[in-house]
Amino acid sequence: MNYYQQAPNEVLKKYVRCFWWLDNDSSKNLNYTILPDGFFDIIVRFDNYKYQSTMLTGLYTKEVEVVIPPNHQLFGIQFKLPAVEYVFRESVAPLLNSEKKLTDAFWNLNSFDFSENAETIDRLSSIISQEINKEKNLDDRKLHLFRLLNQTKGNESVSYFTNKLFWSSRQINRYFKKMFGLSLKSYCNILRCSASFKDIKKGNLLSNQNYYDRSHFNKEIKKHTSHTPKSLSNNENDRFLQISIIPNK
Repeated sequence: MNYYQQAPNEVLKKYVRCFWWLDNDSSKNLNYTILPDGFFDIIVRFDNYKYQSTMLTGLYTKEVEVVIPPNHQLFGIQFKLPAVEYVFRESVAPLLNSEKKLTDAFWNLNSFDFSENAETIDRLSSIISQEINKEKNLDDRKLHLFRLLNQTKGNESVSYFTNKLFWSSRQINRYFKKMFGLSLKSYCNILRCSASFKDIKKGNLLSNQNYYDRSHFNKEIKKHTSHTPKSLSNNENDRFLQISIIPNK
């Protein structure tokens, strides 16, 4: 398996977490468990480098099992929450824990040469930038909320955000459920779980993410991944993709 990941340019960092490419160049199926991480993706699928389809995922609150057949490739764009309004301009709430097929002509992805990753990423970055620039009325309060979520990695209560933003918890939750399909508290729990993956890979089975104790940590990780921190740390057969691709530092 070949996996490649590239960070976005500075202009897109508020909206895009990364571009990624996965190639199953083996002769057997690759079986992975994808863990919730607080992001959503566009995924372009190929069979022996021939375009097959484009999918848009929602957020995930639980793990999902995927099988990648031999000679299949995936190209993905992993988006942050602000992209829902300022790139796609539609809610992903109906896609919670699921995905939908986009038209083959979406962003002309069916005509791209994905063997040239650098050029493809540059073209896609330009397309995404154009979509962002169409929106002239950016909501500073929402963008501030997203910045705080990124900074705190879910390690704050809902009241922390309401006090910082002068935005009631009821209004924030209404917005989150409408646009993303879950409450702010649920999203924070997913962010905190995802932030723990680095600790788990290092074998730190308590984490540095402000859990009350080991029991609370185990319970929350298992709630969102269906696996204990120890099982994730062992990562048998590199099953947990997000754990596998974390650099060994």
